[in-house]
Amino acid sequence: MPPLSRYPYLYAPGTAKEQFKPMPIQPTSKIWHNGSLIPWEQANIHVMSHVIHYGSSVFEGIRCYGLPQGSAVFRLPEHMQRLLDSAKIYRMEVPYTLDELCAAVVNVIEANGVAPCYIRPIVLRGYGEIGVSPKGTPIEVYIANFPWGKYMAGHGGADVCISSWNRLAPNTMPALAKAGANYMNSQLIRMEAEINGYQEGIGLDVNGLVSEGSGENVFVVRNGVLYTPQLGNSALSGITRDSAIAIARHLGYTVIEQPIPREMLYIADEVFFTGTAAEVSPIRSIDRILVADGNPGEITKKIADEFFGIANGLKPDRFGWLTPVKVNAAKPVSA
Repeated sequence: MPPLSRYPYLYAPGTAKEQFKPMPIQPTSKIWHNGSLIPWEQANIHVMSHVIHYGSSVFEGIRCYGLPQGSAVFRLPEHMQRLLDSAKIYRMEVPYTLDELCAAVVNVIEANGVAPCYIRPIVLRGYGEIGVSPKGTPIEVYIANFPWGKYMAGHGGADVCISSWNRLAPNTMPALAKAGANYMNSQLIRMEAEINGYQEGIGLDVNGLVSEGSGENVFVVRNGVLYTPQLGNSALSGITRDSAIAIARHLGYTVIEQPIPREMLYIADEVFFTGTAAEVSPIRSIDRILVADGNPGEITKKIADEFFGIANGLKPDRFGWLTPVKVNAAKPVSA
């Protein structure tokens, strides 16, 4: 890709566009459903299920990484606790404990023998009532895993834009819940970005302050200090966000959670995304304004190196983030 002009009025239209690779689901053998393993092709719901009409689901995205010996799920208890928290916010009574849900994730990974992989637990309201009120609808729990690669496009950093779509206003839909319905807003942000030739969009909150990407938290580096929006800026309490904060502080950096004005993104020394799908991904440009010289910054690279080192078992699991599974990785990990 040709280098971007530093300023948008010098930008040649079309040079930021690149092909967006489709990411089709690769079926595995089994899916965990309400305590049992069932064949992948039998994991179906009725078209009149409450979730289809009213978006009544909460879910998680988790990664299992290959290690030099075996595999491990990254921050499994934290993810499953957030799933339970999301369900509680939406008054969904999940009939399984945290330990039972964590064991179910390990169970389905080992049953399918697939690693590394992406894991999708989902709690949804099923078939029973057609009204908005979910009373009388059963709670269904599914856990699937499947191979999945890199989520964020872009070589050496993503080209992103500020979306015309804001993130959800406080006291409308709870941003701390990872609910399926919330991601209709995310779809608008992502589709708008892609159709305009960007890899991702960043949503602002109702006050015009930086919130998050369509599925990622945002970090800004300026003068050696890391900044990230507060959760009160309609940002999800990201597990990878928390991991990046812990790693940065371990490496001796100051991390400040505070409101971030849009223009701070344009004058940052570094900007990067975090998320289970995106992992730690540098941002190359925002609104076609280069971030510094357009290359991944040193702090971003150090945090990413530590993150992937821990996740892939190449560095000590000093934070206790890995849950081992008895599956050998399809591709051995090496330093």
